[in-house]
Amino acid sequence: MSEPYAEPKTLRVVVADDQAAVREPLAAVLGLSEDIEVVAAAADGNAVLTAVAAEPVDVVLMDLRMPVLDGIEATRRLSGEHPEVAVVVLTTFADDESILAALSAGARGYLTKNAGRQDIVRGIRAAAAGQSVLDREVQDRLLATVRAEPTAARGALPADLTPREREVLAAIGQGLPNRAIAEKLFISEATVKTHINNLFAKADIRDRADAVRRAIAAGLA
Repeated sequence: MSEPYAEPKTLRVVVADDQAAVREPLAAVLGLSEDIEVVAAAADGNAVLTAVAAEPVDVVLMDLRMPVLDGIEATRRLSGEHPEVAVVVLTTFADDESILAALSAGARGYLTKNAGRQDIVRGIRAAAAGQSVLDREVQDRLLATVRAEPTAARGALPADLTPREREVLAAIGQGLPNRAIAEKLFISEATVKTHINNLFAKADIRDRADAVRRAIAAGLA
């Protein structure tokens, strides 16, 4: 007997940008996707927190430079108070300080405003699925930052990482989401997640962004 058809989940999204000329068209465009519902548009970080507290939200598309409460602090508070909500940064800023601050605050993705609608939609879907999404420009900046660090500061990988865990880390360093890693290595997504949990614990890796940095530093990506 075939499995009953399941309707795809509608992702509930908050769009945050202090410029109405950006915020409103972006919300309208995202709303054209069948699986995305924009439930609120916010002009500052406080408005984001209010929106998330008021109703269920899956993803916040977050600008960084906003009045009252900026995107970095709003992301940090969301990570602490609503860890189930994924934050994808969408900003014009791609400098090292902004990237590292956002990822350290808990952002699951970082896109620049050069990203097209499909790139943003894919980023929202990936973040909602627990995956990381980094703009190519952002990945390049992280690569340059890691290569500029003294070797001792990069942190060697522990000797007890298994060959499979190294393969998974290398794939993360290449920016692959869990599903793509599973397909590449011919294993299930659940197995990928197990390997990620194990290697993060062994190598004291904080998050996906840190994993990218460590993979690059180790010459795996």
